[in-house]
Amino acid sequence: MNKTRVAALIAINALFATTALHGQTGCTDSPENPTAILALVGAGGWVLASSRRRIGKLVQGIIDRCM
Repeated sequence: MNKTRVAALIAINALFATTALHGQTGCTDSPENPTAILALVGAGGWVLASSRRRIGKLVQGIIDRCM
């Protein structure tokens, strides 16, 4: 196996091991962590906005070269 696959398998196993060990004990210890979910949504929005800007610059550069 290459190093990337090994690293990915280790990361996935670590994630599942901690998830199994961290059981839900009620409302105060819920596995649906709203802070983590908001962080993921925010990061996704940032990546999307950043990509749109870069793609727009790339397209504009191609248009400028053609004219």
